[in-house]
Amino acid sequence: MVFGERHRVAHFVGVDFVAYTAIEADRGVAPLGSRCSRHDRLPGIAPVTDVPRHCPRRREYFVNRLWSRVGVRTTSVGLLVLGVIGGVYLGQGREVQHRSAEAQQAVVQVADEDDIQLLKERQGAHAAARAWQREAEGDAAAKAAVEAKAAAGKARSLEKKAIAKEQAKKDAEAAKKAANSSGSGSGKSVPFTGPIPESCNEYSGTRAVGCTLMLAAGFGIDQFPCLDKLWKKESGWNPKASNPSSGAYGIPQALPGNKMASEGSDWRNNAATQIKWGLGYIEGRYNTPCGAWSHSQDTGWY
Repeated sequence: MVFGERHRVAHFVGVDFVAYTAIEADRGVAPLGSRCSRHDRLPGIAPVTDVPRHCPRRREYFVNRLWSRVGVRTTSVGLLVLGVIGGVYLGQGREVQHRSAEAQQAVVQVADEDDIQLLKERQGAHAAARAWQREAEGDAAAKAAVEAKAAAGKARSLEKKAIAKEQAKKDAEAAKKAANSSGSGSGKSVPFTGPIPESCNEYSGTRAVGCTLMLAAGFGIDQFPCLDKLWKKESGWNPKASNPSSGAYGIPQALPGNKMASEGSDWRNNAATQIKWGLGYIEGRYNTPCGAWSHSQDTGWY
């Protein structure tokens, strides 16, 4: 009964050495070789004569060994628990760091996308501004070219008119000299001494003079057919033509005839003087000989 109880106690605490020692003691064998006195022998076990016995371990020794191993295992378990707790804490810390790094990366990525979008918007604005500037420069250049062309055309027109006036002045002076030399009161027509251009070679007499002076006044050759029809209707290009009912006189049928004295005192018999006055009258009132001819067709007079 005592052997069984000791064996169960030793096996329960997990100390095999203690169980072995208790079993050997129950069999009457001393475990560690030290002789024990009769006071040290286990109670309830009869002594064996002439057999040397060793003293079994005391109860306090076994209890101390038991608590020592329990303390070691408890310490080991505690360290293991602490390790597990530390590992969990470190794992949580790493997860937090990982999440924090992902959040920072997401923020950086969003910031980069915003910067890229802003850069694209700025580049688009600069491109639109450059396109508008090029378009404005192109419009300004085209407008300047049109204005320059118009100014050049106007300058050429003014130059032609100035040349025509100068030529008309020369012709008038030549006609005046011719009239003075031949005598204006003789009643003879003063001949035209100026050159006739090739474009007027198809005409003769006072018509050739009229074509020449018309070109000198700055009109185009396309205007002479209108002038030819107009004055052929009015006077037949006769410098001495007179309308007895109205008093109109000369090739242009000036009314009164002495208006033509503004071009020269020989207005009575000088075709060039009469033509110059008639061209000036037409330009001031109708702009062109064709304008005067159109008015004459509509009203019967000019």
